[in-house]
Amino acid sequence: MPFCKRFLPLLPALLATLAFGASAQDLTGKVTRTPTGYLMVLRNGDDVIAHLERLAVVEQIPSASIVGIGFMREAKFGFYDFSRKVFDPKTFKDVELANLTGSIAWKEGKPSIHAHGIVTDGSFVGAGGHLLGLTVGTGSCEVTVMLHPHRLERFVDPAIGANVLGLHPGAK
Repeated sequence: MPFCKRFLPLLPALLATLAFGASAQDLTGKVTRTPTGYLMVLRNGDDVIAHLERLAVVEQIPSASIVGIGFMREAKFGFYDFSRKVFDPKTFKDVELANLTGSIAWKEGKPSIHAHGIVTDGSFVGAGGHLLGLTVGTGSCEVTVMLHPHRLERFVDPAIGANVLGLHPGAK
């Protein structure tokens, strides 16, 4: 029993290492703790969503709200087609991320990032929607992660066939 008491607290970190493997996003020097959560500063080539997922696992974030800004080499948005139950994607290159807003929750034991954003190009024309992917370009991306005290789970709402956030444990 003493072995179990010492081993169990290490289990989440071990599972995170196994789940993300060698391709895991390195957080070294990219994250600092704040009074309300974390501040993450990512640089050229960093995958924003993958870093947020990694942070959620490593720091065992129960749930959080996220906001961010920065310059993106690539921003991939999706507009959800409810009739086909898929996102119609569109990619924008070399754009300014004017806003990133979203949440971190969990689905089936893995981090689930739900984020929307707005990007602009050199002509100040904007585009936005559900974020499917973000890769940082020249410069940086700053993301603030504000922690919530309870673990929140996403589930598929059968009425619409899409993921939704449950506001209490076991919500469906």
